Amino acid sequence: MSLNPEDEFYSDHKSPPIFEDLGDQIKNYLLKPESLSIHKWVRSQGKWNRSTDLDSLFLTDDLEVDTTLEVVYDGLTGEITGLQEVSIPVEDDEDFSMSRAPLPPSLATRGSIMQDPFLPAGFEEELQQMLDEAAKNGEILIDLENDEPGKFLGEEILTTAPGAAESVVFADGVTLLNNVNKDAPKELKSEEIEPINFNFEEMIDNNTHLAGLWQDDNEPVKPEPKKPKPKKENIDTEEDDNFLECTVIHPEVPEPEIPVLNITSSAAKMAVTSTEWAEMIDVSKPVPEFRERITEMAHTYPFELDTFQKQAILKLVEGHHVFVAAHTSAGKTVVAEYAIALSRRNCTRAIYTSPIKALSNQKYNDFNRTFGEVGLLTGDLQINATASCLVMTTEILRSMLYCGSDVTRDLEFVIFDEVHYINNAERGYVWEEVLILLPAHVSIVMLSATVPNTLQFADWVGRTKKRKVYVVSTPKRPVPLCHYLYTGSGGKSKNERFLVIDQEGNFRLRGYNDAVAAKKARENDFKKNFGPKGGKQFGNPKAEQTMWVAFVDHLRSNDKLPVVAFTLSRNRCDQNAENLMSVDLTTAREKSHIRSFFSKCLQRLKEPDRRLPQVIRLQRVLENGIGVHHSGILPLLKEIVEMLFQTGHVKLLFATETFAMGVNMPARTVVFDDITKFDGLQSRSLAPAEYIQMAGRAGRRGLDDTGTVIILCKDGVPDQMTLKAMMLGTPQKLSSQFRLTYAMILSLLRAATVSVEGMMQRSFREFHQVCQADNYRKQLQLAEKEYSEKCTVPLSSHLAPLATFYDTAVAYIDVLNEIMPILLNQPKVVKEFAPGKVLILSAGPYINQLGVFLNGNGPRLTPYKVLVLDTVKEDTVRYNFDVDENWYRMLSFSALYDNIGTEESTMDHTILCIAPKNVIAVTKMNLKIDANKIIQDFEQRQIPRFKDAAVGPTCASAVQELSRVSHAVRTGATTLDRISLTQSLAISTGDILHALDKMNKLKAELDSLKKATDIANFKSEFAVVYERKQTERNRDKYKRLLSFESLALYPDYQRRLLVLRELNYIDEHDNVIIKGRVACGMGTNELIISELVFRNVFTDKDPAEIAALLSCFVFQAKTRVDQVLTDKLAAGVAAIQAIDEELSAIESKYLVGQFEGQGERLNFGLVRVVYEWALEKPFAEIVELTDVQEGIIVRCIQQLHELLVDVKDAAVGIGDTMLQAKMMEASTAIKRDIVFAASLYTTQRETITI
Repeated sequence: MSLNPEDEFYSDHKSPPIFEDLGDQIKNYLLKPESLSIHKWVRSQGKWNRSTDLDSLFLTDDLEVDTTLEVVYDGLTGEITGLQEVSIPVEDDEDFSMSRAPLPPSLATRGSIMQDPFLPAGFEEELQQMLDEAAKNGEILIDLENDEPGKFLGEEILTTAPGAAESVVFADGVTLLNNVNKDAPKELKSEEIEPINFNFEEMIDNNTHLAGLWQDDNEPVKPEPKKPKPKKENIDTEEDDNFLECTVIHPEVPEPEIPVLNITSSAAKMAVTSTEWAEMIDVSKPVPEFRERITEMAHTYPFELDTFQKQAILKLVEGHHVFVAAHTSAGKTVVAEYAIALSRRNCTRAIYTSPIKALSNQKYNDFNRTFGEVGLLTGDLQINATASCLVMTTEILRSMLYCGSDVTRDLEFVIFDEVHYINNAERGYVWEEVLILLPAHVSIVMLSATVPNTLQFADWVGRTKKRKVYVVSTPKRPVPLCHYLYTGSGGKSKNERFLVIDQEGNFRLRGYNDAVAAKKARENDFKKNFGPKGGKQFGNPKAEQTMWVAFVDHLRSNDKLPVVAFTLSRNRCDQNAENLMSVDLTTAREKSHIRSFFSKCLQRLKEPDRRLPQVIRLQRVLENGIGVHHSGILPLLKEIVEMLFQTGHVKLLFATETFAMGVNMPARTVVFDDITKFDGLQSRSLAPAEYIQMAGRAGRRGLDDTGTVIILCKDGVPDQMTLKAMMLGTPQKLSSQFRLTYAMILSLLRAATVSVEGMMQRSFREFHQVCQADNYRKQLQLAEKEYSEKCTVPLSSHLAPLATFYDTAVAYIDVLNEIMPILLNQPKVVKEFAPGKVLILSAGPYINQLGVFLNGNGPRLTPYKVLVLDTVKEDTVRYNFDVDENWYRMLSFSALYDNIGTEESTMDHTILCIAPKNVIAVTKMNLKIDANKIIQDFEQRQIPRFKDAAVGPTCASAVQELSRVSHAVRTGATTLDRISLTQSLAISTGDILHALDKMNKLKAELDSLKKATDIANFKSEFAVVYERKQTERNRDKYKRLLSFESLALYPDYQRRLLVLRELNYIDEHDNVIIKGRVACGMGTNELIISELVFRNVFTDKDPAEIAALLSCFVFQAKTRVDQVLTDKLAAGVAAIQAIDEELSAIESKYLVGQFEGQGERLNFGLVRVVYEWALEKPFAEIVELTDVQEGIIVRCIQQLHELLVDVKDAAVGIGDTMLQAKMMEASTAIKRDIVFAASLYTTQRETITI
């Protein structure tokens, strides 16, 4: 086959092409533009031509099938009735790598409880241990430090399909890792090529003017050579390896004059506050050449980005973790949108998490309009699960990570909105779990309101993930706020609004005083009209209505609409809306639109549901431009209110605190009906973070110069200090709510990748402990060295009893330190601590002495001031260790100090400040003293110029009496009766009971060992033991601090393991067995629900009864209506209560307590309502059976559906086909009508156009 001219041109027997036939090449370049590379579509496709090899399709690995056939038996007779196709369970092969086989399509998104989670970032030590163990067995040999690009744990992840054994290499040798065949150069070397000699130096000099002649138009011009890539990586490494740097401010560094734009170097150009794993970027300086640094934006915006947004986007492009902390409406969502756009451009995936389901629906709608391809995952709904961007709650993402979802493989960004929700006592721990479980290739984007410890939290995330986090925080609010107090009550006072904090954040004392004066004048006028016993001004609904009507008129006349009125009570929200029925805020055209939109949205409901009382009431107030938004409102109606508010048709919205969560729905004015809330335990003022979150809804960017915040002073003007603390106070710090649940423990025990101890160690709760790890290692080295010097020689046998005495004394001191503060803080005991009370104490060298209690105003750790006799004699023995508190306390347990009091009378005295642990006993004796005079007299004599002054008569009298009693007690002339410290103790937890029992046992052991201390030269002999034991203890202390035993939750973990073993969820080796696997799939109340399944409590119940009984786990509201239950329902309730009591008894046995803030585990208040609903009764009928609001009923049934699905999966896991069928039937029965009406945010856009 002959070569064409072009092939001849590139022949090996000719000169290099750049120097041949230059004239023809220039001619073709100028006259034939169609031959340019830009017009060659084959080259422009960005792929390689590969030879087709159809036979290779038959050489792939044998992939396992997803389904198989099973025989179907009759449940009663056992007769074979047919065959059915079932899914094959995923084998638990403890594979945590990205190259493992993918799950079946039906499980790919949410994962499977049989699947291990992928390896999280920051677990390198655990991974190395597993690899070392595997290497010992000859299973695998991997070098983590020298892993090649494109490999994960030695596996070819870019050329080998997940689950396949062999890589895919095409015939031409081209893979994703190289553009040419690696073997090609070897073949060329074997060929014999006749050498041709050229003078390249001379040819280059003669043709330098032609350099770049054939450069394509779309290729960038390179005037100067770029910096080599390895050098750039070294720069980044040096910047990130600043591990020992404390929080410092770096000086401004001048920009180097180089032609290459380096985005990463921008951090060095500005002042950056830095910790080891986090850096706070200075957003006060502009970002120069932002457009040049990011030449092609992944997503464009019709407005100029703020500085903090640009900084965050730069760090996203670089692939860093980013923490954005900014005020409400500042524009944090821009950063989230850009992360999603980057993932779309990079053909990866992004996950957006929200704290509540309603916010997920709203964000899905927003992102769907922006990007067009977005998925939504909720407990009962899955939309477009294969989309590049998925919106879900944080709990859904946690479940996906535990279950090894295949979405993780392609995941590039996870966006945590409202990350300050980590402070939530009930659910905050979920955020910590997810952050810990995310793999290394995932970039984290955290969005939060302004909090004071952003850098600390970012440092924890960076330390956990072993990757730096950049903090972008802006304290500036885009629309400043003005805060007012409103004291009007209607009539002439309707315009009484006083500025207390201006837009600069200054407190206006004059405005506050004017408000106080105006309110006092209103109260005086009220008393004149109704008398001093006329009650409160706003005690009756009529006065409340008058105030609201006048206040709304004031807002309208001052152009302050639209308004969000935060009313921290659902009932008050409804009542305020009803009170304003006479107020009309809309035009006729707006009324028509509201009526039309409301009717269109209700078309998805059945006719009876459209006539519900709540629906009719809300439509009536909406037409007047007034809305209501709280958890008691039906979800569909809440969405209608939100959409009408966004379009400006709702002018006044009464809402609870949840409306301020997440979604950007600002108003011109925010009103607080009250600034106190009930948090489940007590009524308290709003915290600064809560107030700022709600007040931040005031002020619309681009529409309002300032936002208006008004506090209604109905019952009086709040205290000035309370207002300042709430409005100007520091928001609550991000703090750890991490806790252990049985589901978490079981999920981690079955997984090979993450241990429970590893999870606890990386929690935010243990952050300080982890930061001190390096210091502890250094101290351990010193302790080990000291131990090797002092403890190499075995202890003499005659000192063995003293060693036992030391060990027992140490344990006894530890339990005393724990229990004595509890005993002495009992109310009855506290009353005994009156001035003059005689105590028995041991404090330093004052061993087993009497002391007179003076007061409890000492320092925090040593609060008790006591008068004691100064009988201490200097110890002439010199020890090889520092004599400390422990030395004296151990001596007090010996026979040497077996007596109480003093042998001789003395007038020498001193005043000590002692801790509860120093109190041995509280006697019933009281001395008549003047404590203040004694303290004043003693303190005066501590001044150098008064040190020789005579003791005052009051003090001298007290010392003389104390000396007499002390001597009498020592000689046995007087016996002191002691107060029982445990008699009135209210034992609230098993920990206290266990500590008391341990204290009594150790005291008895010490008494039995006292004979061993009754020896000659006891102090010098015991000093040998003490020095050795203290050295051992010091070494063991640092060993413990570096071990899992030092973790705060480690004792709780061990206790929970005991519970799980007794209930047969794990075996003696902590392997998860069948009950444990079932419990892993339960969202909440995993133990009791699993017990109900395994104890066949539901066997004789029909689906409606099962659904009704399970409602006790999801219903949390209160009801005052007594239910009438059927016999089978009543029996089911009794069975559940009996199992709950049994589980509680086992937990109490092992000292496992409830979490702080955890409510009742069972609430049967909605059993009858759910039962009737499962029997397909209309919603209007079941509402009449209870006083619980409609929205709460709907939420309960929705959560119940998720629980029924979990129980169905459990039935599948244990092979109970009958229970599985019942669960499916119950799920179908409750999933209907208004309770599961489709969200307006998740339906097609044209159906909800407003």
